[in-house]
Amino acid sequence: MALPIQDERTMPAVVLRDLDQRPLEQTLAEFVALIEQHGHVIVVYSDAVPEAVVRRLHTLRSLLESDRIALFRPDLPPLGIAVLARQLRQLASCDLSPGVLASAGRLLTHYIHSGAVLGSVAKLDRVPVGLKAHAKSWMPGTQFGVVAHPEPQLVRVAPEAVLNGPEFGTWMLVAKGQLQSDWIGGLAKAWGAHGLRETPLPAESSVWWGTGRMIEFTSYLADLSVLYQLVTSVRQTSCHWCGIDVIGDRCVFCSATPPDYDPPAPRALEQRTPA
Repeated sequence: MALPIQDERTMPAVVLRDLDQRPLEQTLAEFVALIEQHGHVIVVYSDAVPEAVVRRLHTLRSLLESDRIALFRPDLPPLGIAVLARQLRQLASCDLSPGVLASAGRLLTHYIHSGAVLGSVAKLDRVPVGLKAHAKSWMPGTQFGVVAHPEPQLVRVAPEAVLNGPEFGTWMLVAKGQLQSDWIGGLAKAWGAHGLRETPLPAESSVWWGTGRMIEFTSYLADLSVLYQLVTSVRQTSCHWCGIDVIGDRCVFCSATPPDYDPPAPRALEQRTPA
């Protein structure tokens, strides 16, 4: 799902639709056009997308033999993925190199808190669920508050129930499915959110969370200047394989990691015979 622009500098998104259903030649031509237009392409996608889509993405990258395509699948729920993609679109308007911009995805993931209010956890496999929670999920009217990222949490929704949230100022984005709950407003207040914004539910959310009876939420940094400061404060290095500038320990375009160097062997002490 492509979220609407955050500000006038936010770059538009390109949604790659039905990759596994359209002819390979058509999707290949689409990627070629994107590379010719933009130079580099960063594909952000959820692990809830069909495996056929993932295979098609890797096939396209392999056929193009291009190190200008970065495939990024962060460990976030679908709404968190949409938020992260928009943050990268915000940063795309800044003076960041393609490698640094793509690497920024891993960094910004740490500042995203994603969860949901669920009407059932019977099919939830993304967060540890105890036997009591499983049993209570069959009771009519029971709701659960869940945080999947950055640390798994699960509570039964009640006026006094709380979830640990960010220790910095954020906005909260809410996507409502087939569930009604006022508890989310109290959670936003407890987390010190600057405000609530609403958006449609991503298509993969019901698959990711195991139910359509849900309200998905994500707290995130919205200010471009803060995002830019976070990214530029990290030391940049050049990939030893493709030479592109990156942050972190892995190149997102060629997937190379820093080489392991064996430490030099200690020099033997020189023995001298006293004169």
